[in-house]
Amino acid sequence: MYKNFCFIILIFVTLIVFCPATAEAAEEDIVILNIDGPIVPVVERYVNRGLSQAEKMNARACVIALNTSGGLYSTTQGIVQEIMNSNVPVIVYVSPSGGWAGSAGTFITISAHVAAMAPGSRIGAAHPVGSGGQELSPVQNKKITEDAAAWARSIAQTRNRNVEKAALAVNESKSFTAREALDDNLIDLYVRDLKTLVTEVHGRQVTLGNGENLLLKTAGAGLLQVEMTFKEKFLFKVSNPNLMYLLLILGILGLVLEFSNPGLFFPGIIGGISLLLSLYSVGTLNASWSGVLLIMLAFGLFLAEIFLTSFGILTIGGIASLFFGSMFLFGQNALGMQVSFGLIAVVVLCVTAIMLFVVYAVIKAHRNRVATGWESFEGSKVTTLTKLDPKGKVLFFGERWNAVSEENVLEPGIEAIIIRVEGLTLYVKKKNE
Repeated sequence: MYKNFCFIILIFVTLIVFCPATAEAAEEDIVILNIDGPIVPVVERYVNRGLSQAEKMNARACVIALNTSGGLYSTTQGIVQEIMNSNVPVIVYVSPSGGWAGSAGTFITISAHVAAMAPGSRIGAAHPVGSGGQELSPVQNKKITEDAAAWARSIAQTRNRNVEKAALAVNESKSFTAREALDDNLIDLYVRDLKTLVTEVHGRQVTLGNGENLLLKTAGAGLLQVEMTFKEKFLFKVSNPNLMYLLLILGILGLVLEFSNPGLFFPGIIGGISLLLSLYSVGTLNASWSGVLLIMLAFGLFLAEIFLTSFGILTIGGIASLFFGSMFLFGQNALGMQVSFGLIAVVVLCVTAIMLFVVYAVIKAHRNRVATGWESFEGSKVTTLTKLDPKGKVLFFGERWNAVSEENVLEPGIEAIIIRVEGLTLYVKKKNE
């Protein structure tokens, strides 16, 4: 018993001795966050979680590796606010080579304590855009542009960056290469990789959100990659505007197929799941419901074409509704985020081709006279059982029928075809060889 007690005490003392060393090792870490895609709400939650983890572990810095073409204005404001008020130094690194801090990414980059870019990357084009890349109305354009420009100037002033160049990125959609951004004092460093970045920022002084001036000590620090959780990755994927658009089209198309062919189940199941996922993305991305409703109307018109047969009129209306609905999906809340016009063109052309085929098939079916009852006998083959001179008997579908020859006398065993039917009498003629 005494030996067991001593063993427990020894373990306890060992933990006390080594725990501080473990905590001190954690302070050596630099937290790395990776953003590669649109700036959407799940990205804001990911950045917030990463910064919180960095603060809890007393990390030396948090690096955000950024590559984005834009995102939601409200989400961008949230991320910038978190960076500006962070008590851990935040370094935004626009990478890899060829990467982009477009639109929303411009605000995030210039808000960092240290901003860096990789060779071949670019920054800017932060002018708000309308749906489908179209310009906003004059009043809307003036309001949103002036607000965004004032915000860019405010961030630049706080971080001692070039206020005029930051405003140009908004007012004139100005873009800058990595080298130009460095020369114009929009960023602090031009580095090739993350390892070089960690070395280069060592010794720089930054001011944290609590007002504390801190000297960065990043040389030799370990790098801790904080990845998105499975849930965050999934929500991030479905929050992509292009994927949202495809899910919406696939969802509605699946339901249309199910309604037009009840009992298939598979199109209905896939369509229902896709539609629900797309509607989640619509809400997350603040997409325009007028655009969504126009797309739904388009497929409603396509479905009506199948049952009502307008000989293409409903299809033309559906194609127009699909095109304009696709273009109107995103409004002024988006900073450089929209559905690819190329994707819209491909979808509209494919749907148009399918519907033209359907309309052609329907028109062709209506032009062909449907034969029912006695009319369906015309052209059918019979075999003479007796001599037709001109009357006699023939065998038709295993039954004996009264028949009349419309031409010459037909001997027994001759193949003939039915010309017409009157009552229970078949009028036939000899089959041409």
